[in-house]
Amino acid sequence: MMPVKRLHTLISGFAGKKIVVVGDLIADEYLYGKPARISREAPVLILRFTEREVRLGGAANAAHNVSALGATALPVGVLGADSAGDEVFKLFVEAGIGCEGVSRSAGRMTPVKTRIMAGGYQSTRQQVVRLDREPDHTLPGDVEERMITSVKAAGSGVNAFLVSDYGYGSVTARVFEAVLETARERGAVVAVDSRYDLPRFKGATAATPNEPEVEALAGAELGDERSLEKAGRVVLERLESRYLLITRGSRGMALLEREGPVTFMPIHGSDQIADVTGAGDTVISTFTVALASGAGAVEAAWLANVAGGVVVMKRGTATVTRQELSESIGNDGAAARS
Repeated sequence: MMPVKRLHTLISGFAGKKIVVVGDLIADEYLYGKPARISREAPVLILRFTEREVRLGGAANAAHNVSALGATALPVGVLGADSAGDEVFKLFVEAGIGCEGVSRSAGRMTPVKTRIMAGGYQSTRQQVVRLDREPDHTLPGDVEERMITSVKAAGSGVNAFLVSDYGYGSVTARVFEAVLETARERGAVVAVDSRYDLPRFKGATAATPNEPEVEALAGAELGDERSLEKAGRVVLERLESRYLLITRGSRGMALLEREGPVTFMPIHGSDQIADVTGAGDTVISTFTVALASGAGAVEAAWLANVAGGVVVMKRGTATVTRQELSESIGNDGAAARS
């Protein structure tokens, strides 16, 4: 159980913290259509187009979540010199997020994830299919140098680095080395979320894999909490990290500390989830900002768990604000009883 007063104090401390978010900046595109009829050409549903929306995705969504929590987000990444890059850049500006560390490259396209959503105005819109437009995973040398320079330049007064790796090659070995080096100089936290290559990020303070990722990394089937802890310890040692926060979907989260116990946390709120898109970004953003604000690992994990429970009740790529997190803490049963 978490003391509510302490959690509120930590949340208030989010303001003024500076978090550098390094990773793959993605445009999340939503195309909405109203079901019209079945096509004569093929057994597929025809949607009558109604609207289009673009949101910040990937590392851009992580930066957006950091900003929504009241901290200062400094994104470091690359956008193509294309229309999708223009839209992401504009969304950063509209959200009040500085773009000094964002490079534009004519030789690299902006990653775009297009989700086709079917449903009427009064009904729930369901994702029908997703189309991904991906850049070459090799980062141009000049872009890599600019990212390294941005990491080092953003280091003054930084409280934490958040690495968001979606497998598009933005966080090279040299870029991550610069993150670790700068973080050591500043005494800053380094948290990593990597979809496909977590072992590459050895030496981070914390990592936030999901349960299937831990299962794959440990090469063991996770049938119960005991096996999860055993596998988590293997991954924790392999990463040489202090904390491993494992997201478990409807079963909540598990926090493993290198020099401490394992803490299992039930899912916050309802298990009737609306949309898990981008939930991992919210979890690592909250966990990182909380650690940077002086929270203990369990306190930071609890706040991340609550934030994750809030954001999955929203449709599409979304954020959790500091006010929403504070209000949810007050409504959290386990916290309220303490």
